[in-house]
Amino acid sequence: MLFSPKISLVLGTLGRTEQLQFFLEKVSVQSYANFEIIIVDQNIDDRVDKLLIDYIPRLAITHLRAQPGLSKARNLGLKSCSGDIIAFPDDDCWYPPDLLASVVKWLDSDFDGVTGRQLDAEGLDSGPIYDHVDGPVTLYNVWSRGISSSIFLKKQVVTAVGNFDETLGVGAGTDYGSGEETDYLIRVVKNGFQLYYQPNLIVRHPASEQIITPQMLARTFSYGAGMGRVLRKHQYPLWFKARALARPLLGAAVALAKLNILKARLHWTRCLGRRYGLSAH
Repeated sequence: MLFSPKISLVLGTLGRTEQLQFFLEKVSVQSYANFEIIIVDQNIDDRVDKLLIDYIPRLAITHLRAQPGLSKARNLGLKSCSGDIIAFPDDDCWYPPDLLASVVKWLDSDFDGVTGRQLDAEGLDSGPIYDHVDGPVTLYNVWSRGISSSIFLKKQVVTAVGNFDETLGVGAGTDYGSGEETDYLIRVVKNGFQLYYQPNLIVRHPASEQIITPQMLARTFSYGAGMGRVLRKHQYPLWFKARALARPLLGAAVALAKLNILKARLHWTRCLGRRYGLSAH
């Protein structure tokens, strides 16, 4: 790897303006400056065009247009990458000032990629709870050691693995509303590349929604379906699939015992989604 490798940040965006502006403000003060941003704009309006007027003179930005679909947006963005390291920030995340410098340090090694944690502004897990100990990423711990906003891969990895699965992820037009980054990391591992998980490598992201609404339940089902689909696609053993179903079932039982009906329903919905993904063709 070069002494000062270039980093490509592939960012798909839809429906967010202030959050995207906040990301750009934070990334503009990174202590490591050799990076480019490929913004894949899925909006039907010109909100991003207006926003970028202030940033194009300050940052290396490529602005592309795409139809809705996060995996589709990333695949389009990958075609324009010129970096030695490639990352996939969300349009509502932000980077601590020394994040990219830390990534370069970690990848100045035999590792082919590094993953980290996603925390909110208060230092709490934003989304799933991820491992607190570091170590290699494997086919069995990848589920708790890789979230898209904190994945950083050397270019040769992306060249070998190829595109994201466009049937998975937000906006895919299928029932599988998640799993695209996990599927990608599984393919990275299956291709023989070495990934390392470092929980102190932190990307910031707004706190997850806590109020259980019909919209949240629908999203929970689709995310569960995405996980089930990935488990089926990669032919995980029966015991691992059974564990994926047992965990939300146990959560539902515990919530019921505490008379928390809404939380029990949330866990049950997650289980139904995973079962659907496991069985759907």
